[in-house]
Amino acid sequence: MADCILRWNSEYDDYLRDESRSEGAADSISFPKTEAEVVSVVKAMSDCGKTITTQGARTGIVAGAVPHGGHILNLSRMNAIGDVRRIEETGEYRITVQPGALLSNIQRVVEGEGLFFPPDPTETSASIGGMVACNASGAMSFFYGPTRKWVHALRVILSDGSAVRLCRGQNVADGRDFSVETEDGRVISGRLPDYVLPDVKTAAGYYTAAGMDMIDLFIGMEGTLGIITEIELRLIRKPKALVAINAFFPSEAAAIAFVRALRGEEVDEVDAIDSMPVAIEFFNSHTLNLLRRMRSEYPAFAGIPEIKPQFHTAVYAEFHGGSDESLEEIVVQVIQAMSVLGASDEDAWCATSDRELEPLKAFRHATPEAVNLLIGERRKSCSGLTKLGTDMSVPDCKLSEAMRMYNEGLESAGLESVIFGHIGDNHLHVNILPRDMAEYEAGKNLYQSWAVKVVEMGGSVSAEHGIGKIKASYLALMYGEAGISQMRALKSLFDAGNLLNPGDLF
Repeated sequence: MADCILRWNSEYDDYLRDESRSEGAADSISFPKTEAEVVSVVKAMSDCGKTITTQGARTGIVAGAVPHGGHILNLSRMNAIGDVRRIEETGEYRITVQPGALLSNIQRVVEGEGLFFPPDPTETSASIGGMVACNASGAMSFFYGPTRKWVHALRVILSDGSAVRLCRGQNVADGRDFSVETEDGRVISGRLPDYVLPDVKTAAGYYTAAGMDMIDLFIGMEGTLGIITEIELRLIRKPKALVAINAFFPSEAAAIAFVRALRGEEVDEVDAIDSMPVAIEFFNSHTLNLLRRMRSEYPAFAGIPEIKPQFHTAVYAEFHGGSDESLEEIVVQVIQAMSVLGASDEDAWCATSDRELEPLKAFRHATPEAVNLLIGERRKSCSGLTKLGTDMSVPDCKLSEAMRMYNEGLESAGLESVIFGHIGDNHLHVNILPRDMAEYEAGKNLYQSWAVKVVEMGGSVSAEHGIGKIKASYLALMYGEAGISQMRALKSLFDAGNLLNPGDLF
């Protein structure tokens, strides 16, 4: 057996959990530092038929990194970050990193070179391997797209220890038929699932499309097809100018009208904004109330600016440009739209530099922290409680319908909640905050009913967090048993023994 494999003892118990608060079990664990060590571990586990759960920073909230027995392959020590380089032929900038490198550390390196890695998850302590594995996104994915768009090449170790290198543009499926060759000459051929992905932001199940680039199959596969050991990322120049506005509206309806104007849609009350924001974020009245409470009661939230009592609903918009002058006209249009919809520019929070942006980012990122703190308090008297957080998206034309569905369902059930998130992509996080197990069960039932309706609307049951183990039943709602069977068949081509990340997706 590989030298780096450690038998289980209580010293490693933290590795049985991720941010979902789920807990699993394992027989052994390893912390490889090189691809060669990964291969050694994988071959040892394959020889004895033991399953492998791959972990990075364990920041996921769908239990994808929670083991169901077998071995834990923790990649946190594979955290090397290479040098930024410029590709002379295209002028493009790239950087090669190991999967355990943290987003915050990658950002620090590339920003030091005046460059920018656009995917912007709230959790900057996420590992890049985990981000690739679930095609993570964040606020600025509205304009720049999710992680998939910024991955140029991958190295992947399959469950028999063989390696595959995938480089964008070099292996394209023939319709739905594909073949992938390992570095030792084995050819894996098959057919991609024929389900059609919803035309919304999604991180639910295997990416599949006729004529697709095969690298995209391994982005968002949640560790079920192989183990990512190296990632080559694309970078762009950091924007020369930015402006961010956090506007406060007297009603949710006015805030949604503002969102539609920001997206360039025709709105009766206000003219469409000419330039697309890079981010549009939403915070409902319950969210603002929770943040007011946290700001007054907990020093950790003191960095949030004061939220005046009359503020009902907030919308954050961020624009990037080549110069301050290029953004001036956009700011004028935004202020005009705000005014028509009842938001005062004097009350808005504005930023035009990274330093000024810090308190606005603190506000944006405070909501999930506040929710976790509140649930943590309630768990002291009811240990089984967790938050119930949705991660669903719908088409543009269904945004208002989805908001009505959420609001009416929560009010009818009498459940406490906050609604916030990436409204530019019609991707809102509804966090149900149960006070006891009866409310928890009521919330689960409500969530299930919403998932059914979101699928009927043409949406996705997971827009950015993936499926993991917690949301496997929701994936079946999207694709049906036929679609799930096709995913299983595809997995078996790359992982014949079903050793990798058991319980994830299916």
